[in-house]
Amino acid sequence: MSTVHPTQRRDLTSGGGSPRNHAGPGSGAESAQRRDPRPGSGSPRNHAGPGSGADSTQRRDLGSSGGSSRTRAGSGSGADRVQEMAAFLRARRERLTPEDLGLPQRKQARRTPGLRREEVAELAGVSTDYIVRLEQGRGLRPSVDVLNALARALCLNDDERAYLFDLARQRQPDSGKPSTVPAPALAMLVRDLSPLPAMLVNHRYDILAWNREMAALITDFGALPERQRNSMWLCLLDPGMRDFYVERERIIREGIADLRAAWAAHPEDRALADLIAEFTAHSAEFEQAWARHDVRVQGRGNKPLRHPVVGPLVVSYEVLIPVQDPDQRIVIYRAADADSQTALDRLTADLDTR
Repeated sequence: MSTVHPTQRRDLTSGGGSPRNHAGPGSGAESAQRRDPRPGSGSPRNHAGPGSGADSTQRRDLGSSGGSSRTRAGSGSGADRVQEMAAFLRARRERLTPEDLGLPQRKQARRTPGLRREEVAELAGVSTDYIVRLEQGRGLRPSVDVLNALARALCLNDDERAYLFDLARQRQPDSGKPSTVPAPALAMLVRDLSPLPAMLVNHRYDILAWNREMAALITDFGALPERQRNSMWLCLLDPGMRDFYVERERIIREGIADLRAAWAAHPEDRALADLIAEFTAHSAEFEQAWARHDVRVQGRGNKPLRHPVVGPLVVSYEVLIPVQDPDQRIVIYRAADADSQTALDRLTADLDTR
């Protein structure tokens, strides 16, 4: 983007839009400069087109679509999404007062509730005209930077922020702060899942919490250095785990396909990048599988195991993602058949005698 004179506003529209899986924000503009995003290349990327049978008296200007476009309320089209974003932004603006944001009171009486459009524009660093066009539903698609600025200016909570990004067909940037500490309620839930083996992991496969059944089934996680307390690290680099998974190649391939999705979703996670570099340098299995560029998030399946105490068994696993803590995953194992249940029962009985 070219540099402009300080008195000029900067165009930060997303143009053709960010790639669908883009997780990071674009380059930020200086806060002292105003941004004047203009209509980009049109409606959101996945826009299904306006409705075909709207009342001839009801036309909505979609700005960048090259003129007016007929729409019908409730048609499920991108135009409905644009109109909802317009109404949502108006409603969020009108609920705020200057006092909420520490703005000085103006002598002129306010004819409508909430902040003025020019106040929101000033807080967000965009032009008043741009706010007007957004609230009129004129087909604009704000960039990630502008959405972040609007969310801050309108004091949106996390759910409202996510809703705004969804309406704009943009993906929220990664916070850059992956979970490294288990949510207390989730750690308690993992313990309460006994006698089912369960553990709590983050998107890097770091093991954050576990119950005694999972430790007895896999390994004593508490005795491991924190860096090795990672299920992918154990599978790839722990010599004691090399023969644990009967279908080792499949388990590694599926795990790497999941890890690749996490890597794309968290581009600012330096620890994840370092972990991948370590795996690539020390594991030929990882290097070969990573080069395949497979991407798949596996939420359930079966794993045949060779346990050193109870012998062979097959576990079915289920991965649950809590709504409140989406970076943490609860992994639950259950016996896949009667013989495997007998093996797990023996494992639990051994724990009770200790």
